[in-house]
Amino acid sequence: MNESLLQTALPLVAAPMAGGTTTVALVESAARTGALGMVAGGYLSADALASQIGEVRGRGLEHFGVNLFVPDESAVDSEGFAQFAREISDEAAAYGLELDPHPRSDDDGWDEKVDLLCKDPVPLVSFTFGLAPTADIVRLQRAGSAVVATVTNAAEAQAAGEAGVDALIVQGPRAGGHSGAWDPHRGIADARTADVVAAVGAVTQLPLIAAGGVDGPAAVQALLSAGATSVQVGTLLLRSDEAGTKDVHREALADPHSPDTAITRAFTGRPARAIRNGFVSRHERHEITAYPAVHHLTRELRSRAAAAGDRDRVHLWAGTGYRAARDGAVADTLRWLASSL
Repeated sequence: MNESLLQTALPLVAAPMAGGTTTVALVESAARTGALGMVAGGYLSADALASQIGEVRGRGLEHFGVNLFVPDESAVDSEGFAQFAREISDEAAAYGLELDPHPRSDDDGWDEKVDLLCKDPVPLVSFTFGLAPTADIVRLQRAGSAVVATVTNAAEAQAAGEAGVDALIVQGPRAGGHSGAWDPHRGIADARTADVVAAVGAVTQLPLIAAGGVDGPAAVQALLSAGATSVQVGTLLLRSDEAGTKDVHREALADPHSPDTAITRAFTGRPARAIRNGFVSRHERHEITAYPAVHHLTRELRSRAAAAGDRDRVHLWAGTGYRAARDGAVADTLRWLASSL
């Protein structure tokens, strides 16, 4: 796979972390270290995505990937959404905000981004949150891109294979940030990523990129031994020099007194793993599944909290291995992860 698809010296992928965390500098550093760098297309407009792709190429890089969010077209329970907005209204009031009880949705500019990547193709396109329409998979492949789907179990892997993708990102439940589970209502039970990789490998011959719970070289070796051909790492890069991680997030990751992680829907309406804080604990009984409506509902609150250094009201995305994240260059972390190979 490394020679034909990833074309990288190391069997490592720098995860596309949306919202400004994955920067062009991070993509470049990963690539120059021998891993695959991924542009995080989620939350970006098509124009902003085109700009980032241009910046990456402007640094002399030609082999990299782009990640997109598959739109969730599920109907939102308006009454349940309004109730949740009332539930968290005191949190917003702490920053002088009044929450809109009417759900807002969007498709994250899916069609525009796919059109962009078909007109100006990149070597690899991955997607998460569901299965992309078969017609779009075919269009991207005809444009010259390898297409990779994120899956979280064997059933999703089989469906993705039938749709004709070129490879799979197998995300275990210990991964930080949003779960790639196609059904956001599904409960996220704990499991080792190696076990998920083995289960997926039993139903497909597609190349597998393992993701989730990586906390060091031994974890990388275990995932490769389980059947993965590459390993995607995200949380361990959050404290790196090149990451756009907010200061409040960096501080929580580095704090030895930070609690364990938890799966929560309270921040965005989709299951995601974060360091447990007050917001998670206060609202876990009332959280709802409604993405991206809840994401839009809490976005300004989270932005204000991050700016104020309020660790109690901001999403602190992190996988279970977050305590192994370290300061320094992306290259140092990637070389450390590859040290036992």
